[in-house]
Amino acid sequence: MKIGFDAKRAYHNATGLGYYSRTIIQSMSEFYPEHQYFLFNPKASDQFSFKSDHLVEIRPRKFLHKWITPLWRTFGITPELKRLGIDLYHGLSHEIPAGIRSAGIRSVVTIHDLMPERFPEQYHALDAYTYKKKTRYACEQADKIICVSRQTQEDVMEFYGVDESRTSVCYESCDPVFGIPVSEEEKNRVSDLYCLPDRFFLSVGSVIERKNLLNTCKAFLQLKDKVDLPLVVVGSGGEYQEKVKDFILRNGMEDRVIFLSSRRAGEKFPGFLCPNDLAVIYQSAVALIYPSLFEGFGLPVLEALNSRLPVITSCRSSMSEITGEAALLVEPGSVDEIADAIERIYTDTPLALSLAEKGLTHARLFTGRLCAENVMRVYQELW
Repeated sequence: MKIGFDAKRAYHNATGLGYYSRTIIQSMSEFYPEHQYFLFNPKASDQFSFKSDHLVEIRPRKFLHKWITPLWRTFGITPELKRLGIDLYHGLSHEIPAGIRSAGIRSVVTIHDLMPERFPEQYHALDAYTYKKKTRYACEQADKIICVSRQTQEDVMEFYGVDESRTSVCYESCDPVFGIPVSEEEKNRVSDLYCLPDRFFLSVGSVIERKNLLNTCKAFLQLKDKVDLPLVVVGSGGEYQEKVKDFILRNGMEDRVIFLSSRRAGEKFPGFLCPNDLAVIYQSAVALIYPSLFEGFGLPVLEALNSRLPVITSCRSSMSEITGEAALLVEPGSVDEIADAIERIYTDTPLALSLAEKGLTHARLFTGRLCAENVMRVYQELW
């Protein structure tokens, strides 16, 4: 079978959507080498690359498409699919090219979440409009819709009226590096490199309103006389981050909440927060605090489970799917509940150890091989 992938984010995106795209491409190539895979990439990349005899990179050939790459991604890919004899095309993040159904080419689209539908006020109006238009079109035209959680599946059915029979839940996986125990020497190296405190709680993710970092900071303020460990924040943002920093300054919490990008790590040295270093940071922490208001999947939670790191996360959306019974679930709008969970992890060592072991066991349900098997099962339904 000849399988095409929308590879824009695989080549150019360092965040979650890029990681998902690279993982699917690499896993399919590794576990199903009998097929040939074509990666539709709008322009050359100096960030990421792929090495496999089963992977072929396809870039725009016409001058106009090279110049206006969104035009190629929308209207230029379908003719290329026909030219190359592609049997099935997988849009890895919310979109597929125009005319693919009428061209007789089977297609699959992965939907990660519908945040602009749920929280339109948190997006620029044009961005929200464009996202919703592309996602709705993909859900209408694709032969099969892969949802990364049951929560996302429910959202696709609710917002776009998609019949459940056209959807499949295929959970994500995370980089295997997070599951490899690291030495004390390696922990010391990363601690020195990033100027980390000896012990700390951890927050990972974009510093945006939905991730709810402000309530985490309020919980730490509430615990100032009970918990003497700082919170290390891995992530950055814009207006909301400034709001959080203003709260920190007004309450004298500069030593209690540490933004990694504001310390030596802000120099963005080569390899800044590469997966290996991030895995060491996870394994050096006391617990991950991730009380997000809403998630389609929540990759940092899975990374923490693989790292034997206790997790405090939200009782809403997909979080209980990802953690099972291996986390403390809190109402994200309740500072008291977040604070109580932090204090429990801090004071109850047996609880922390139990959560770490349960988390590692539960994480085995989300391996790269299982993810690839579930996705291939969807392909085989159509081929």
